[in-house]
Amino acid sequence: MTANVLTTLVHALATDTRLVDDVVASARAQSPESARLPPAASRRHVAALITAGCAAFLGAGEAGDEDFADAVRFGAEGASLGVPVGALLSGVHGGRSRILEIAIARGRAAGLPDDVLLQGLLRLDRYGNALERHVLAGYRTAERQLDLDRRAARIRLLRHLLLGEGTDGADGTDAGGDLGRFGLTAEGRYHCVVSDAAEPARVRELEQAFARCGGVLAPVGGRLSGLTPRLPGVMPGLVVSTPPVPLKNAAAAHRLALAALQAARVRGETGTHGVTSLAGETALAEQPMLAGFLSDELLGALQPDDDFHRDLAGTALAYLDRGQRLDLTAGSLHLHPNTVRYRLRRLHELTGFGASGEQLTVLETVRWWWALWAWSKAAAPHG
Repeated sequence: MTANVLTTLVHALATDTRLVDDVVASARAQSPESARLPPAASRRHVAALITAGCAAFLGAGEAGDEDFADAVRFGAEGASLGVPVGALLSGVHGGRSRILEIAIARGRAAGLPDDVLLQGLLRLDRYGNALERHVLAGYRTAERQLDLDRRAARIRLLRHLLLGEGTDGADGTDAGGDLGRFGLTAEGRYHCVVSDAAEPARVRELEQAFARCGGVLAPVGGRLSGLTPRLPGVMPGLVVSTPPVPLKNAAAAHRLALAALQAARVRGETGTHGVTSLAGETALAEQPMLAGFLSDELLGALQPDDDFHRDLAGTALAYLDRGQRLDLTAGSLHLHPNTVRYRLRRLHELTGFGASGEQLTVLETVRWWWALWAWSKAAAPHG
């Protein structure tokens, strides 16, 4: 009976999505530096590690190296994004402690005897020790691949140019003095570029591409960022760039590029984009409260859990995206034009969207599109 209770408990831990969120939050709170890693990537790694750990716990023997592949990747991505190894391990400790707390609480709630619970915790602790060793191994391997000595100088330079750090010489370095070392000049104009790349191979590929173009790229504040006089022809992953700016405007350009990158990620974009091509998405993303107000005011009659209402919103979005053309909307959604016409009429009856035969003005289109997009995003089913 006790063995069955323990097995049930471990299975529940392996499939609990709230546990993953709790552990990620604890790890990021424990180590602000490790919070540089993109939240989605951290969550993916934690979920995989919990699943692998529970599977190893239920198995007959000890976990093997194949069970720690995500731990190795987690360590490598930390090195790629410039997270100090101590900070990364501090985050691991925070997450590990939280899992132990939850396991103890749930084990006692399930009525497990103390000796059984203790044996389980000891096995879990051994897995945690092995996990930390693999995180560290992944970090050290990535360090060797990324030429960390020269990379540290690039990081120092870019943090000086893009974040304004090190300008008073308090850290004993002269970041501005590295301009010439990396081919930059005070009079030059440079594209500011940010990327969501985190895997060491992709990071290394981008850094080398920038070097060939006379630019400099390194992790800054948890995102791969750089300055370059010209853009490489092909860049892997999601990359956002600004037009060339003088170095005095580099920090402002970096903030804009980061905002545009986040807007592109929310939209599910991939590939290379200029900030100007993301202007609308970036501007709107800066006002989430206003988006919520619009959604509530214009679409309050729609129910998020109603599939038909979600169809109405999706059809209206497609309609606005295609210049309020009924034929183009029908083609894009693989629907008959009469179906699109019916959905738009029903949406009008529920919310007042559009008037029959009338085209929305530019500003009215923006209001409705923004409200529909925000409502659809909030109403999307979560698997």
